[in-house]
Formats: sequence, structure tokens, C-alpha cells
Amino acid sequence: MRWARIDDAGTPTYAIVEGEALLPVTGTPFGEWKKTGTIRPLAGTKLLLPFEPKTFYACGLNYAGHVREVAAKIGQPATLPTQPDVGYRANNSLIADGEAIVIPQDATEKVQYEGELVVVIGKRAKHLTRKNALDYVLGYTVGNDVSERSWQKSDRTLWRAKNTDSFAPMGPWIETEVDLAGLTTKIRLNGREVIQFPTNDMIFGVVDFLVAMTTYLTLEPGDMLWMGTEGATENMKDGDVCDIEITGIGTLSNPVRRGA
Repeated sequence: MRWARIDDAGTPTYAIVEGEALLPVTGTPFGEWKKTGTIRPLAGTKLLLPFEPKTFYACGLNYAGHVREVAAKIGQPATLPTQPDVGYRANNSLIADGEAIVIPQDATEKVQYEGELVVVIGKRAKHLTRKNALDYVLGYTVGNDVSERSWQKSDRTLWRAKNTDSFAPMGPWIETEVDLAGLTTKIRLNGREVIQFPTNDMIFGVVDFLVAMTTYLTLEPGDMLWMGTEGATENMKDGDVCDIEITGIGTLSNPVRRGA
């Protein structure tokens, strides 16, 4: 099942995506819901963020190739992580499919995409095991963890580099039926494919993170976890369009603008 979120006369409303149609519902995918009987065309309907997350978790350096690329850029040996460490991001950075990534006027040219799988938590979770961890996942969507690399290198924290307004596009919807082993991530800049990689080829996978995290903290319905990216990334500039496609889930597409 695919869950989208639309503007229904000023009210954010969840809808089921069935082919080229949207079926609005009362309620939410995180609880009880019921179809309204209304049908709307998917084409021409503006999709909102697929949900408003409660807590925005993010994995850093979770693909071996990306670790090596980052290490090479800063002239240090590549050291792969030995445990699934998680960080936090800010909700203010989130934008929906089709909305513009706005580069601040004082940012450098080193503003880059990071295509990521996003895990959406569906049930309250604590002390998960490897056997039951995925039972607490509602589904998955697509994220673009936009990063200003000079700020990432110079600031003590990632408060600007990762959390600037519009630096976290997400969407277009939540897909609940996903085979993690069969996913491929494809990133395109202005229609040119810049990288393709097996989405599940992570250093630590979804189950690893959910088990480690819920040992110490409680995950709530509507929490989400961004799983990191692979390979080298390129700069984005004013006028570009960045597409992040994860096969079996969907394509997230956002134009890039330089702010005034």
C-alpha cells in the first residue's frame, strides 16, 4: 500500500495511492482510518510531505564507499564504523516532492545531494529484537539529505550543513510493501544518472539500527530514520533538478534555487 498526504481544501489529508488515483481517508496510517469514497487524480495533485515526523533520526557514514570518499577528500585514512551510531536532524529542513531546495546566498558552491532510504516507524517500539524489528516499521519513503560541505567541515555541529530550511526533501509517499534486499537507489542530476547502488548494501542495516536504538530509547509512531548514502556526491547549483529514485518505492524530485 502507498500512503500519500494531500491538501484537501486547506486540511492535510492522508490518501491511498492506487495506480493513478488518490483515495482520501479519514484518520491516519498510524492508527485507525476509513476511506471517504472520494477519488482524486494523482496527476496534477500537489503532494505534501508524506507525514509530519515526531523525531527525525539519521545515520551517518553508513555505506563503505561513501566513508572512503569522505576520508579521501579530507586526506585521512578511511575507518568504517564499528557500531550503528545515530544522530538527529531538524524538522524545519523538510520539504515535499517538487518543492525547491533553496541554497542560502552565503553558502559555497559545495552544496550536494545524498539520496537515502527513509524508515517510517508505525508502532511504539522498545527493546526490539532482530526477529521482530521490521514488524514495527510502517513503511519506507525517499529522502535527500542535502549537505553544505564547507559548513559541515567548519562548524562544531551540523546545525547549518544539514538542517538549513529546505535541506531535507522527502517523499513522494510511504510504501508499505518493500523488499529491502531488492531495492536500488538511483540519483540523477538534470536527468544524468550520477550514481546507482544497492540500497540495502549498508554497513549496518535497518534491523541493526532499530535493535540498537530501542535498547536505549523508545521509538514512537511517526518517528523516522534516514539510512545514509553511498559513493561520491556532486555539487548542485541554481537551476538544477535532483531526482532520487528508489526502485519499488518511488522518485523524489526537487528543483534547486539560490536564495536572494
